[in-house]
Amino acid sequence: MNMNIWNRHFECMERDDLRYNQERRLRETVERVYFNVPYYRHKMQKAGLTPEAVNTLDDLRKLPFTTKDDLRDNYPFGLFAVPMSEIVRLHASSGTTGKPTVVGYTRNDIATWSEVMARTLTSAGADRDDFIHIAYGYGLFTGGLGLHYGGEKIGASVIPVSGGNTTRQLQLMRDLGSTILACTPSYALFLAEAIQENGVNRGDLKLKAGVLGAEPWTENMRKEIEGKLEIKAIDIYGLSEVIGPGVASECMIQNGLHVNEDHFYPEIIDPDTLEVLPEGSLGELVFTTITKEGLPLVRYRTRDLTRLNSEKCACGRTFVRMDKCLGRSDDMLIVRGVNLFPSQIEALLLEMKEIKPHYLIIVDRMHNLDTLELQVEVDEEFFQDKISQLQIIRGRLQDRLENAVGLSIKVTLVEPKTIERSEGKSRRVIDKRKF
Repeated sequence: MNMNIWNRHFECMERDDLRYNQERRLRETVERVYFNVPYYRHKMQKAGLTPEAVNTLDDLRKLPFTTKDDLRDNYPFGLFAVPMSEIVRLHASSGTTGKPTVVGYTRNDIATWSEVMARTLTSAGADRDDFIHIAYGYGLFTGGLGLHYGGEKIGASVIPVSGGNTTRQLQLMRDLGSTILACTPSYALFLAEAIQENGVNRGDLKLKAGVLGAEPWTENMRKEIEGKLEIKAIDIYGLSEVIGPGVASECMIQNGLHVNEDHFYPEIIDPDTLEVLPEGSLGELVFTTITKEGLPLVRYRTRDLTRLNSEKCACGRTFVRMDKCLGRSDDMLIVRGVNLFPSQIEALLLEMKEIKPHYLIIVDRMHNLDTLELQVEVDEEFFQDKISQLQIIRGRLQDRLENAVGLSIKVTLVEPKTIERSEGKSRRVIDKRKF
C-alpha cells in the first residue's frame, strides 16, 4: 500500500510544534483582518477586543463567528484583506439571495491551494507517474481547478476533462491511461455503470484510485464504487469559502479525513449554544484560516456536523482527523456537488405572477446521479389557460431556475392547493437519497 506523504515536515509534525506554528499564524491572521477588513475590526471592537487579546488557540473562542450571511452582506469584495490589485483569481458559489459568495485568491493563496491539493492526491497514492483524470467541473466552481493545480504540483499528467459527455470520458480514460479519477462519488458510480453498458473491458483501464468529494456519500456507496471500478475510493472535503477542495482528505487507511490544520484550524461547536465542545463530540465544524491572504475567515461556521480525533494515524500523519460529515445544521442541500437552498427557489417563484410560492423540492438518485424535481402550484387564474400556455410558463420557470442555481431541474406545475399546507414549518424538501 502506497503510504507516501507529500510534506512530511508539516503533516507529521509533533503536536506541540504544530500548535506553536498555528498560534503564530493565528496572531498574524487576527492582525491582518483587524487592520485590513473594516467588518472584522468593527466586530472585534464591538466585542471589546484588539489583536493583542488573541495570543493562543484558547483565545480563539473570544472572537465572534463568521457565517455565509456575512459574506453575502459584504458582497462582492467587502471581506477581502488585500487590494484587488493583489487578487489573481476569483471563484464563486451560489447563495440564497441570488448573489454568489465570491472568493478571492492572492498568488500565495493559489500556492497554498496547490500545496494542500498535492497532499490530498499524494494521500490517495498519486505521484508524478500518474495520469489524473479530472471530471469535476471547471469555471467558478473550485473543484476542477483545485485538483488541476495539485496534480501539476506533484508532477503528474493532468487530464482536464471536466464533467459530462460520459462516452468521451470512457474513451479518454482508456486511450490516455488514466490512473486517478477525480469526480463526485455519484458520477464515479455512473461511470462504473457506463463501463458495463458500453462493453468496456475493465482490464483496458488503468484506474487505481478515486479522489471523490463535493457531496455526501456513505460507506456502502464507497464499497459499491470500489467493487465496480476496482479502485481505492478516497473521500475529500472542502469549501470554496475556506479554499476549495483540499481542506481535508482521507489517506489510504480510510479512517477519517486529515485536516490540513497548519492552514485551516478546526473547532467543533454546539450549533445551538455556540460553545466549543471537547474532542470527540459531535457538533458543527468551524474553521479559521490561518495563512490565507485574500479572504481570511475567522471562526467560519460550515454548518457541517462531524467529530474530530487528534490521535496519530497509522499512516504517520499527526493532523487531526474529521469523521465523514453526518449532516448539516441548516437546510442546505448538496445536489451533484452544487449547494442549493430552498430559499433560492422561493425567491425566484415570488418573481413570477403566474406561480404561487407553494412548492415541494424532491431530490432523488437515479442510476447513481442526483435528480431534482420542483412541484409548484400555478395561480388559479393561469391554471385554466390552454396547455400550450402552461408549457410556456413551465419552460420559462425552468430556464430561470437552471440559470440561477446551475442545475437541471424538472418542473412540474400542479393545481392550486395541491401542495400540503402546514401550520408550523412547511415541509419544502423531500430527499429520497440514501446517505
